[in-house]
Amino acid sequence: MILPVLAYGHPVLKKTAVDITPDYPDLNTFIADMWETMYQADGVGLAAPQVNRSVRIIVIDASPFAEKYPESAGFKRVFINAKIYKEEGEEYSFNEGCLSFPGLREDILRKPVIYMKYMDENFMEHDERFEGVAARIVQHEYDHIEGIVFVDRLPSLKKMLLKRRLTDISKGNVEVSYKMLFPAVKKGRK
Repeated sequence: MILPVLAYGHPVLKKTAVDITPDYPDLNTFIADMWETMYQADGVGLAAPQVNRSVRIIVIDASPFAEKYPESAGFKRVFINAKIYKEEGEEYSFNEGCLSFPGLREDILRKPVIYMKYMDENFMEHDERFEGVAARIVQHEYDHIEGIVFVDRLPSLKKMLLKRRLTDISKGNVEVSYKMLFPAVKKGRK
C-alpha cells in the first residue's frame, strides 16, 4: 500500500523516533509499504517518520546511483534501530533532495565515512562502515529518525532565503507526483 509522505512542517518530522522490538505490529507489511511508497515516489531512501510513524525504520535502495557511484550497486537495505557512532573524513558538499521537500534540492555538507550499528528486518545485528554516496544516503535518512530534516543543515542565511519555498511546501503549493500530507492543509493531496 502506498503511504502518504509528510511534507515539511509536519511535527512528526521533528521528533526523535523510538526503537522498536521484533513484535512491532505488522512490521513486514509496514516495511513492504515503505518500499512501495519509496519506489512510487522515485526515491532512494525513506524513513518511517516521513510516512507518519515515529519509529527507527529506514529503507534504502541506492542502485539508481550505481552507474555514477559504483559503491551503490546492489546497496539495498532495511535499517532498524540504527545508531551512527562514528564519522570520519573531511566534510564535502553534495546536492540532496528529499521526498518531504518536493522540488527542492540543496548542497549539504556531510562526512564521507560513517560507522553504524543497526538491525535488519530479521533483527540480525550489524556493525558496518559506509562510505561515499551510500554513506550520504544513510546519513540523510538517519537524520529523519533523529528529528532532523536536510534544510536544518543549511546555513541560517540560506534557510532564510528559502522561507517562502518552505512555506509553499508546507501549504501544498508544489507540484508533486506522489501522495503527500501537507501540515498547513486539512487533507492530503495526490
